[in-house]
Amino acid sequence: MDTLNTLREKVSAIVALMDQYLEPIGGASGAVALTAVAAAATYYYSHQPTPLTPLVDLELQAAEGPELVRKSRIPYAGAKDGQYFKYLDESCKTMFDAFRRGAKLSNNGPCLGWHEDKDKPYQWLAYNESLLRAKNFAAGLLASGLKPGQGTNVGVYTQNCPEWVLTEQGCYSFSMVLVPLYDTLGEDACTYIINQANISVVVVDQDAKVSTLLSQRPRPLTHVVSTRPVKPELAQRAKDMGIKLSRFADVEKLGSAANIKETPPRPEDLATICYTSGTTGNPKGVMLTHENIVADVGAVLLQLGDCKPDHTDTLISFLPLAHMLERVCETAMYMQGGSVGFFLGDIRALMDDMKHLRPTLMPVVPRLLNRIYDKVWSNVAGSKFKTKMLQWALTAKETEIKRGIIRNDSFWDRLVLKKVRDSLGGRVRLMVVGSAPMAANVLTFMRSALGCTVLEGYGQTECVAPCTLTLQGDCRPDHVGPPLACCDIKLMDVPDMQYFAASSQGEVCIRGTNVFKGYYKDPEKTKETLDSDGWLHTGDIGQWLPNGTLRIIDRKKHIFKLSQGEYVAPEKVENVYIRSQLIAQLFVHGESLKSCVVAVVVPDVEVLKAWAAKHAVPGTLSVLCQNAQVKQLILDDMNRLAKEANLKSFEQVKDIYLHPDPFSTQNNLLTPTLKAKRPEIRKYFKPQLDDLYVKLA
Repeated sequence: MDTLNTLREKVSAIVALMDQYLEPIGGASGAVALTAVAAAATYYYSHQPTPLTPLVDLELQAAEGPELVRKSRIPYAGAKDGQYFKYLDESCKTMFDAFRRGAKLSNNGPCLGWHEDKDKPYQWLAYNESLLRAKNFAAGLLASGLKPGQGTNVGVYTQNCPEWVLTEQGCYSFSMVLVPLYDTLGEDACTYIINQANISVVVVDQDAKVSTLLSQRPRPLTHVVSTRPVKPELAQRAKDMGIKLSRFADVEKLGSAANIKETPPRPEDLATICYTSGTTGNPKGVMLTHENIVADVGAVLLQLGDCKPDHTDTLISFLPLAHMLERVCETAMYMQGGSVGFFLGDIRALMDDMKHLRPTLMPVVPRLLNRIYDKVWSNVAGSKFKTKMLQWALTAKETEIKRGIIRNDSFWDRLVLKKVRDSLGGRVRLMVVGSAPMAANVLTFMRSALGCTVLEGYGQTECVAPCTLTLQGDCRPDHVGPPLACCDIKLMDVPDMQYFAASSQGEVCIRGTNVFKGYYKDPEKTKETLDSDGWLHTGDIGQWLPNGTLRIIDRKKHIFKLSQGEYVAPEKVENVYIRSQLIAQLFVHGESLKSCVVAVVVPDVEVLKAWAAKHAVPGTLSVLCQNAQVKQLILDDMNRLAKEANLKSFEQVKDIYLHPDPFSTQNNLLTPTLKAKRPEIRKYFKPQLDDLYVKLA
């Protein structure tokens, strides 16, 4: 922390700097104004708030048990007996219970919020009204012929909106199972899911989705429910195909008249089948029970300590509800009686949504925070004065954060950082970052600039979402925190990659009440992921740090995760591009802090030389590899192949480096069986790969 004398010196430097820029336009007024600045600075720095008290010793955040298993050190009922955390209290063991707990804690406060356009205020449904509408909707489905119970799977194919949650809670009212669908799966994958899960009813929000379902015509589908009016021609098309098309509100009315008694689920019942897009083949349906989700959410709330949400908090919902990160965050809000406001559906207008809603909590992915970081620095780039002020502000705030002080009312917050905070509505006090790793400089920047708690977690759909979460008061980046109380974590040897648990490195494996029950109708893939002792093998390589926190350092399989959370199988992508006659070899590369993939390409010598001769392009192969025309030729052909193969946007290579020399056993880039040595290739071409990303930034 700056001493008062150091502060005065810094304020004097600010005065001198401002005088330099203010003198030409304001004369002595700058110095007069800065007298007030100095007084304000002295006041704020001499009235320091009390640092946060961490839940456990930050130098010993996890307990180590037999077989190098790590556990949470946060106390909870049953911890001494070695039991995994299951729930916050006896009255809240299912997702059905969780919503009713929130209704009670909030005293029927605001629950679900939305607005019609960016210029209109949010409208709200209270908890009791939300519960009634959810029950009525599900009862309407039953009155239309659907059967209650675990044998019924209901599809929801909408963006985040109140009807998504009403559908979910309606399913829980009658022990049915919710199955989310989402656009990035692709039409064929959605059809596969509907067929495999035998889904007869799907809730949609757009005509385009109605049209897609009618065109694909999955075998079990008999009823489509739309949250909005549907074009008459689509309604007629559905009728001609024998598919019932209903409005969401009409199903509610039918259910209200039917007055069917609820049949709540048990903790061991399935709550959802969450399909993961995977990297190859069909998506896999992750079966999660009510106990799985409630245990994970409760353990997160336990780990949040004083930061956990309550009935006064508001969360903005914009990350896809089809993914478990957003589901967990929203469930935590409902369990605590908080309110959730939904964005308009256009990510470009998200800042407008936040200014209207003024959320206090935000689940985010690194990509959004990277954009904010880049925008703030670009806004001050043209001014030495603004750049220096921002640097001083961030340095001062980081010094406070290292002492456990989190605030947004300091001298620097009011003078320099207020605009950053106001861009998110001005009230954010807690951010939870997931989906992909966060760059250390961006994480520290957000903690400093926003004056709020920013925590990072790690997990998978197969363990609900997070299995680790950083603790309040721990400002160190580059780790994902200690285990949650609902699970144990251990690292298992990966000899082929030279990772050994005895050296605190290995594959991250998870066991506990948040671990899934298996993949839906896929026992073989279940056995590959879930061993006989109940350990979930994640495929990620982790490292225990001396303070008991986990760092993710590698991936066991040749799969990587991009900054938006999508997985890419490089060999699958390479198999598409290698069909180009211009390419002899290629290596596709991606990073968890980047949003796209790049590649090293070794051109086919004979084909490229023939093209060069035909087009009178001179030079050796090395010279041709540096030719912009040659590079564009190969990129165009790669783009053609990507389009033909229907590669997703995030799988498509955005830039390439042309290399004249083949990968070989002699240069140690191929194995004796001529397979690519991916770690060696990555290391060998690191400067070129880094340069590609710099140019794409």
